[in-house]
Amino acid sequence: MSEKNEDAAAPTKKKGGALKKIMIALVALLLVGGGVAGGLYATGYMPGGDGGHAAAEAKGPKLVPKAEQKRFSAGGEGGEGGGEAGAAPPAGVGGDKYASNYYAMDKEFTSNLQDSVHFVQIGLAVSTPYDDTVIDNIKTNEIAVRSAILMALGDTSEEQVFSTEGKKQLQVRLAKAINATLKEKEGFGGVGNVYFTNFVVQ
Repeated sequence: MSEKNEDAAAPTKKKGGALKKIMIALVALLLVGGGVAGGLYATGYMPGGDGGHAAAEAKGPKLVPKAEQKRFSAGGEGGEGGGEAGAAPPAGVGGDKYASNYYAMDKEFTSNLQDSVHFVQIGLAVSTPYDDTVIDNIKTNEIAVRSAILMALGDTSEEQVFSTEGKKQLQVRLAKAINATLKEKEGFGGVGNVYFTNFVVQ
């Protein structure tokens, strides 16, 4: 009888050994799968990973080095005007460290002057050392930006519009008004300067 009991115990050991091997294989698969999923999450291939956060940061405005500034080409798209294709633009001493990205607003602005019977009509362009993100933000929020510009113009006196120094002060105020609006709407301003493309007082 003792031989039968020993024989009965032997198959149980084999089943237990096979079950252990299956459990170990499952745990190994889970660990490998978890490692792969963790790697995908960290690189941003899965929603919420750090890579996704880095991609979101990459969409924000970036400073453009002067060497990468967009250049006007008289010979058509992509070429340098009057020079060899791909030739570096002439460089001098000084200049800005970053490129100037310009955008001329389509419509002119007309506003009464403060405490005056005169009104001013101006055309505006803005410049930014950042990439097209800032200009896209201006276009997206054009109504709010135009309103801020008109309010700043309404606070302008006659004396300011008739002097060069007053016009320079107005440029600064308009840039601040545009940046304040963009910061409110997009969380980032980025306008470096405002330029007059037209300036009429009547």
